Amino acid sequence: LKRKFQSPHGNPPLKRKCKPSINTFKKRATEADVKEKGSSSQKSLPKKQLTDNRNEGPKNRPFVKTSSLFRNNPDIPEINRKAVQQVQEKVFTTDSFSQLDLHPHLVSTINTVLKISSMTSVQKQTIPVLLQGKDALVRSQTGSGKTLAYGIPLVQSLQGMNSKIQRSDGPYALILVPTRELALQSFDTMQKLLKPFAWIVPGVLMGGEKRKSEKARLRKGINILISTPGRLVDHIRSTECIHFRRTQWLIIDEADRILDLGFEKDVAVILNALNAERETRQNVLLSATLTEGVTRLADISLNDPISISIADEAQKVHKPASQTDRQASSSTSCMEQENFAVPEKLKQYVMMVPSKLRLVTLAAFILEKCKFEKHHKMIIFFSSCEQVEFHYELLLKVLSGRLESEQSEFVSSAPLQFLRLHGNMEQEERTEVFQEFLKSKTGILLCTDVAARGLDLPQVTWIVQYNAPASPAEYIHRIGRTARIGCHGNSLLVLAPSEAEYVSLLASHKINVSEIKMEKVLSSLMKDDRFKLPRPRSKKSGGRDPQEVRERATVLQTKFENYVHSSEGTVRWAKKALQSFLCAYTTYPKNLKHIFHIKTLHLGHVAKSFGLRDAPQNLTALPAAGSKKKTKPRPKRSNVLKKTHGKHRLAEILRSEYSSGMDTGVSKVKRKKKQRKPGDQQ
Repeated sequence: LKRKFQSPHGNPPLKRKCKPSINTFKKRATEADVKEKGSSSQKSLPKKQLTDNRNEGPKNRPFVKTSSLFRNNPDIPEINRKAVQQVQEKVFTTDSFSQLDLHPHLVSTINTVLKISSMTSVQKQTIPVLLQGKDALVRSQTGSGKTLAYGIPLVQSLQGMNSKIQRSDGPYALILVPTRELALQSFDTMQKLLKPFAWIVPGVLMGGEKRKSEKARLRKGINILISTPGRLVDHIRSTECIHFRRTQWLIIDEADRILDLGFEKDVAVILNALNAERETRQNVLLSATLTEGVTRLADISLNDPISISIADEAQKVHKPASQTDRQASSSTSCMEQENFAVPEKLKQYVMMVPSKLRLVTLAAFILEKCKFEKHHKMIIFFSSCEQVEFHYELLLKVLSGRLESEQSEFVSSAPLQFLRLHGNMEQEERTEVFQEFLKSKTGILLCTDVAARGLDLPQVTWIVQYNAPASPAEYIHRIGRTARIGCHGNSLLVLAPSEAEYVSLLASHKINVSEIKMEKVLSSLMKDDRFKLPRPRSKKSGGRDPQEVRERATVLQTKFENYVHSSEGTVRWAKKALQSFLCAYTTYPKNLKHIFHIKTLHLGHVAKSFGLRDAPQNLTALPAAGSKKKTKPRPKRSNVLKKTHGKHRLAEILRSEYSSGMDTGVSKVKRKKKQRKPGDQQ
C-alpha cells in the first residue's frame, strides 16, 4: 500500500483526504458553542452552514448566524457629558381669556369649541400687544399655542370693524405658513374661531390643489387668506382678481422654516406686492427659533416691533425688538450657542446603534412600544422621501405579518398601523394621511421634515429621529410634535458610535438627553415568537439570555433581507433608499462635518440596515433626482473614499460615486445618441 501511494519523486506519501463524519460536525458544533459563550466577540459560523444544518436531522442543533450582525461592529463609546439645566418655559398661566377685552362670543367659542379655559404664556404676552395694533416678533417653544396667539386678536379686530366686512372685499389678513399640512391646520383653527362671525370668510391656497378652483374662490372673495409662499407668488403673477388693497394684517408663521425651505425670494415678492397696494398694516413674525435669516426678515417686514421671547427670563418684560436683533446678529457664535426651550414634560433619550443593527433595533423599538405596551402613537423622522417609502413598505410587510409565509399565523393579532408622509406624495393623499393620523389613537407615522413644523398631532407619545437632524433648532422642532400644551411625551435620537459627539453639541444648547441601551431595546424581541429559532430540545429560553436575543435579532434581520432580496424591484428600491441616505449624509452643514462625515460610514454595514446582504457595487445605475451628468469615467469603488484629499470636495466625490450617470436631461440623451452602438437600448 505504501508503494502504491508513494510519489514517483520519492517524496513522502500523500495523505488521503477523508470526508468528516456527522459526529465530527457535532463535535465541532459543540466546541464552537462553548467558544461562543466564553468569548465576548460572539463569533459564529457562516450562513451556508446555518441553512444546511436547519435541513439536517432533529438531533443537530442549528447553527446561529450571529456573526454578520454582531461581529466587527465599532465599540459603543461611553457618553460623558455634564447634566445641563434645561431652559423651561411655563406653558400655562392661571389667567383666563375673559380677562382680556374680547367679544363675549369669541370667548365662549374658545371655551366651548376649542375647549381651552386658560391662556398659555405666549398667548398672555402676545394677545394684548397685538390688540394694541403693534408689530411683534414672537419667539416661543413649539407647541405653546402660537396659532391662537395671533388668531384671537386677528378675529377680534376684524369682527369689530366699523363697516361690516363683505366677502367681496378681498383679503384683510394674510397668513404665510411653510407647509401644506400647517396651512390646513391653521385654516381649521381659524374656521373654529370664526364660528360666531360667519360673514368673515377664511380660505387656503397651497401647492398640489387645482389652480382653477383656487382662482374661483379668490374671485368670490377670501377675507383671511392662509397660504404657502410659493403658491401665493404663483397667483400674484397669474391671477388678475387677487389684490391686497384692504390687507391690514401680515402674519408669517414658522418664519425660520419658511426661510430654510428657500422661500426668501418668494416672501420678498409678496412683501413688494403688499407694499405696492397698501403700505400701512400690522405685521407679526412667529418662530420657535431665532436665526440670522429671521432677524433679517424682521428688519424688512416689521415696523418698530415689540419682541416677545418666552424662553428668556430677561426678556419677559417687553423691549424693542431692534435691540434683540442687534444682539442676535452681532456674532454668529452667539447664534450657534443659542439655548432652546424644551417642553417641561418631555423626556429625551439617545441610543447608540452600530450601522448594521439600525434596522433590527428600530423594528424592536416599534414592536416594544406599539405592540406590547400599546396605546402609543409614534412619529419616525427620516432624512429623505425614498427612505420613508422604503421603510414604510418593509416594516408594513415584515412587522405587520403581511408576508405570504406568515398570513396564517397572524390572523388573530391586530396588525400595526403604518402611515407615511413626505413631499413627493400627491396632495390629496397627503391630506388624507394627515387627517387619518390626526384622528387615530395609535399608529406609526414615517415622515420627512415636512411634518416637523407647527403640526399639532394629538396624543403623540414618541418621536423617533432615525436620522439625526442637521441642527439643534431642527431637533427642537421635531421633538415639538409631542408633549404639546402641557402633555407628556418622549423622544428618541438614534446615533451611530461615530456620531456620539452630537450629544455634547445638544448639551451646549442646554438640551439634556439620557441614554437607552440598544441591548434593552433588542430584548423586547423575546416577547415575539415569530423570531424564535426552532429548537429540537425542550429547553426553555431563559428570560433575557443575551445569546438568544442575538439569535432573534438575526432571525428578524434575515426576514428583512429575504423580503428585500425577494425580487429585483425590491433590491433596486433598497439601493435607491440607501443612495438617498448617503446623499443626505453629505448635506450636513460644515460645522457638523466632524460628527457626520461620509468617510466614517462603512458602506457594507450601512447597506445591512437597508436589508441588503452586501455593499452595492452599481449604485450609479439607479435613477436619482438632481444628479449631475457624468463627465469622467467613474472611479473604482474601493479607491473612492481613500482619495478624498486634494482639490475635490468630498461631496463631489460622493456624487460622482453614487449619483453620476443618472441625469435624464437633454444633454445625456444627446450624448447617448452620438455614442450609441448597434446593440444598445435607448
